[in-house]
Amino acid sequence: MSLTEILPALHELPRVDKLRVIQFLVIELAKDEGVNLLEPNKAYPVWSPYNAFEAASVLLNALAMDQRASHG
Repeated sequence: MSLTEILPALHELPRVDKLRVIQFLVIELAKDEGVNLLEPNKAYPVWSPYNAFEAASVLLNALAMDQRASHG
């Protein structure tokens, strides 16, 4: 089946099926490229700004320097 045959059929799909097609294509492309995607039911660490005191300090210093530069 060619792309010109598939496109009209894709156009007629309901939204949820279009999303499933996108998901299928992303997974297939990732497999072809050797990319590991997120796996269902698996925990992944996520960075959070909570308790990031060093980062807050760096940002506050940058803001203070910027304010001094713009006023003086």
